[in-house]
Amino acid sequence: MSERNDYGQGTLALVQQLEQEGIDRAAVFMRHSARTFDRSINDLANPLTDHGRALSTALGEQLPRRYRLRGYASPPERCMETAQLIIAGHESQGGVGMRTREVEAFGVFYVLDQKKMWMGLQGMDGGLADYVGAWFAGDIAEDVIMPGPLAVQSILRVLAARLREPTDAPQLEICVSHDMSVYTVRHGVGLERVSEHGVEFLDGLVLFERGTDLVMRSQHGGEVVVTHLL
Repeated sequence: MSERNDYGQGTLALVQQLEQEGIDRAAVFMRHSARTFDRSINDLANPLTDHGRALSTALGEQLPRRYRLRGYASPPERCMETAQLIIAGHESQGGVGMRTREVEAFGVFYVLDQKKMWMGLQGMDGGLADYVGAWFAGDIAEDVIMPGPLAVQSILRVLAARLREPTDAPQLEICVSHDMSVYTVRHGVGLERVSEHGVEFLDGLVLFERGTDLVMRSQHGGEVVVTHLL
């Protein structure tokens, strides 16, 4: 992918919408920043590029300072570093940040056989989006990947639990994951079909409460109540 400078702007716009609507708590579920693609190592070991680090910091610098940020991330280094740099950028502009820690639910826990999954993915003309579509259509064996709705429910439960923890200030939970997980949640909750939009670096979804409902919103304009999926 080319070194674009607009990665993360959709996620930033989502958070700005929340601020304008007076929403004090939200979980931001997002893909990590720009990474390397070294095929000689395990894919999850590929780190951020320098450009990816700069993009993460820049996103943090632009987030509304009224929010305190707390970070969670999939264990791979690129996800942890994305969250840490977003928070560091926020702090550099006078915002308040907290620690970042690993959360396995934001990784690819739902893949039960990485080698078989990768082989199946290589056979998909449309890449990852096609694979996720085939998964939810029931065309991927359950010894390779757990049922899609179960994966979605697991991720939503962890996001909702973080969102509902007590806090004494407006707060964002910055939850950094992978493109496959963002595709999975976005498609699985009924926001958008996987074929509608790609998941670029720093693209995200937001989860927040409206009354007694949990609502998920996409940067592409969709919104859906997900309370019943927990």
